[in-house]
Amino acid sequence: MLQLNIIRDNKDEIIRRLTKKNFKVEIIDQVISIDADRRKTQAELDAIKAEGNIISKQVGELMKAGKKAEADDLKNKSIALKESEKSLQNSLNKFEEETYQLLVLIPNLANDQVPAGKTPEENKIVFTHGEIPTLPANAKPHWELASQYDLIDFELGNKITGAGFPVYKGKMARLQRALINFFLDRATAAGYLEIQPPILINKDSGFGTGQLPDKEGQMYHCGVDDLYLIPTAEVPITNIYRDVILKAEDFPVMNCGYTPCFRREAGSYGSDVRGLNRLHQFDKVELVQLAHPSKSYDVLEQMREYVAGLLKDLELPFRTLLLCGGDMSFASAMTYDMEVFSAAQKKWLEVSSVSNFESFQANRLKLRFREGTEKPQLAHTLNGSALALPRICAALLENNQTPDGIRIPQVLRSYTGFDIIN
Repeated sequence: MLQLNIIRDNKDEIIRRLTKKNFKVEIIDQVISIDADRRKTQAELDAIKAEGNIISKQVGELMKAGKKAEADDLKNKSIALKESEKSLQNSLNKFEEETYQLLVLIPNLANDQVPAGKTPEENKIVFTHGEIPTLPANAKPHWELASQYDLIDFELGNKITGAGFPVYKGKMARLQRALINFFLDRATAAGYLEIQPPILINKDSGFGTGQLPDKEGQMYHCGVDDLYLIPTAEVPITNIYRDVILKAEDFPVMNCGYTPCFRREAGSYGSDVRGLNRLHQFDKVELVQLAHPSKSYDVLEQMREYVAGLLKDLELPFRTLLLCGGDMSFASAMTYDMEVFSAAQKKWLEVSSVSNFESFQANRLKLRFREGTEKPQLAHTLNGSALALPRICAALLENNQTPDGIRIPQVLRSYTGFDIIN
């Protein structure tokens, strides 16, 4: 959430950066107008309270001096001031609530490095790696390979739950577990503390990281207990630090965690949802960092390089995109997407997003840090997928298919216990 004083003092800059996200900036004028009314009301309320305090002191002095009639006159005036105070306080509460309801609708500001644009086609390719595999003409997409080698049963998942909830079997279940362990081992070796968080969150946690109210319709909700299934481990892990004041020397705070993730994906349809391309439940290892504001963009680049290293080790061709303003999430200030090439489908599949939220989440979370004896200030938060499994698995199956079976990348063989799926 943006800070009100920053909106008030930097209106033109705020509008410029929000426009890059294609946000309707008229709301900024509303916020500033209501805030002006709020500040005027606060000043009137403060003046009345000060006058009331003076009258109370005068009443006491008059009573001590035996001037009861004069004291009673001032008491009557005090009663009238109390009524005015109550009315002004109600108005102040109303202005504060109206301001808050508008502030929670305003997305984070796009960093100046973010390119302008409205659609994914306007994202900027900043890095590519690896050769696109050349497959035989009869190469199969991953859903056909999964059927051929009895790896994934999409229909059984549909029977048990519904579309988007596959059942992994045999060597595919083992490959999933191998990837999770590989990603966690790499993260902990890089200095991340492994966390095993809850996969249900309350509203405060959803609000803290920006999923609520913006993405409420995309989350699974447990109505009786008013809890939400997590869309990513970012949410519970980042919320560990809600209402916390850190020390500057604590940075960087580095956490990682594996969880299943749940997304309703309402409105998704067509070929993009085939097989493992888009699921309602999937597994992911997530990285979360808390950083000093002066260092957060260095940290973003480090996290991007880290994820790129995982993809290189998996021998997957990939590219890195700098997202344009219109394709970024509500809470992000700058995001890199990593996409691997799916050789049988002949298209790029997103497997990771690495984002800097600057102080946007921290303001919602009240996550602050203190340098020496200075006043606490907001930290910066970052997160990245390292990695999401479904599309990684899709690319591994498709790109590594041979006449003899599906080859397992060298780096995973100690985890899977087998070199090939046949």
